[in-house]
Amino acid sequence: MEAYKRWVRRNKEYVHSLESLANGLTWLLPERFSESEIIPEAVTSILGIVTAVNDHIIETTPTNPSQMHTGPPEPSSFPYSLFLTLMKDVETLVEVMAQHFYGDDNKWNFIAATEATKVLARLALLRNSGYKILLHGGETINDEKGPNNANQPQTRGHILQQGRNGHFTYEGRALSAMSRFGENARMISDPTWFRRAEHHQRAIMQLPETDIKRPTLLSFLSEKGLSGGLLILGEVMFIARPLVYVLLIRKYGSRSWLPWFVSLTIDLVGMSSSTTLLSSQNLSDPEKDELRRRKLLLAFYLMRDPCFGKYTRQRLERTEKTLEHVPVIGFLTAKLIELLVGAQTRYTYMSGS
Repeated sequence: MEAYKRWVRRNKEYVHSLESLANGLTWLLPERFSESEIIPEAVTSILGIVTAVNDHIIETTPTNPSQMHTGPPEPSSFPYSLFLTLMKDVETLVEVMAQHFYGDDNKWNFIAATEATKVLARLALLRNSGYKILLHGGETINDEKGPNNANQPQTRGHILQQGRNGHFTYEGRALSAMSRFGENARMISDPTWFRRAEHHQRAIMQLPETDIKRPTLLSFLSEKGLSGGLLILGEVMFIARPLVYVLLIRKYGSRSWLPWFVSLTIDLVGMSSSTTLLSSQNLSDPEKDELRRRKLLLAFYLMRDPCFGKYTRQRLERTEKTLEHVPVIGFLTAKLIELLVGAQTRYTYMSGS
């Protein structure tokens, strides 16, 4: 494993090129393999896991060149950010397999177990981070020391990441393509992106373990006062919301309005608590961006049943019918609506978690 780590760190650009090539080749998968979603999703999950592990290896490159040969010391804390990224890579596969083998109703048991695991990991990460706002659901390490820090953390996560595991399905491949386009555009427009991210992670590796002093919940609330309490409330509600939503769907069904309204209420209450912090000078720019990102996630409620089946889909179909005779635009609109309708059938594509 140490030999593999050294090879990855010495060939970062080559590794990223191979990963991009492998993901691109999924578009050429013969249609006969798309008849069953399990195998394509399994291959996609493996690609995602390999990419996540390689990224973690590169980000934890030791600063001392001699350690490249002897092997860096293992960090004492559990890599929760990597774990959450891996969970995102396999959650769609879990949903597909559960639906295939156990049916539409029983699949929610497995989805609930997946969400419960993420809740526990995020709560642990929230505590270990010193009760800082989780960036991209915890997939990005929040080590900002204060506001207006120019070196913003980077991540593979984003709003549409929910659909990234579906490369081989038409919906998943299109969502993944849009995802990679946005990430590549940022890297091209900012050629120092990777060097900043690497320097950022190396700074973390240089920090001695003895210098890390994590506050307890009581000391954090005592120091921060009301703003600290609002931050904790907002984070806990953001973390727990997906699990509550899935448990309610498991009991009342996806066609019931109760899970939809309860989930929306939790989001609104949590965001109300967090919104009061936006004007605070104690928040870094990435943390402010994260709070704004969570507001954008509310758009997923339009794509979740029963709202989608009773309102959103009808309006999409009317739009498609209105534009179907317009050259090019009508064709692109039809394909986009087909993409949205197909992606909506997967909880993990629209979960916002």
